[in-house]
Amino acid sequence: MGETTGYDHSWRRAPRKNSRMLSFQAVPMEQEPARSLAQAMRDEMADLYDGLVMDAPDMPKAGPEELGPPAGIFLVGFDEEGAPVCCGGVKDLGDGACEIKRMYVVPEGRRSGRAGELLLALEEAARGLGYSVARLDTGPRQPHAERFYRVAGYAPIADFNRNPVATFFGEKAL
Repeated sequence: MGETTGYDHSWRRAPRKNSRMLSFQAVPMEQEPARSLAQAMRDEMADLYDGLVMDAPDMPKAGPEELGPPAGIFLVGFDEEGAPVCCGGVKDLGDGACEIKRMYVVPEGRRSGRAGELLLALEEAARGLGYSVARLDTGPRQPHAERFYRVAGYAPIADFNRNPVATFFGEKAL
């Protein structure tokens, strides 16, 4: 799993039926395995949204600076064998609110409860950073993500981050 320089957060989550427990570590986005997982997410979004560049100037910022200390965090989830299987980050929005960004589960780990474990770990990390509200967004070509977020308690709100691709914006009290 390697070192997680500058970070000392670690979480374990109870598994969903037919899934195994993941362990979560804070890993800077520019270090492996966070870098590879975040790139896989960018590549998948580019395929899904016709060449979308997630780091383009008109997109909400969510890089190492935003998803790192002191006000943010980037988590990597490891399976029982120590393989990295998911990632996501928390970004400061001000006024006690944060945004959950860059959520990604490797394709072979999907439909097993791992996204739920990841979201819970990100919400727990956000609470640990002092946030009382979490926000997120998703686009029209990810209806499964919108359903997942609604079931997880994210209520629809107005556009809060000017993401030109997003059609669902959600908020949840932590």
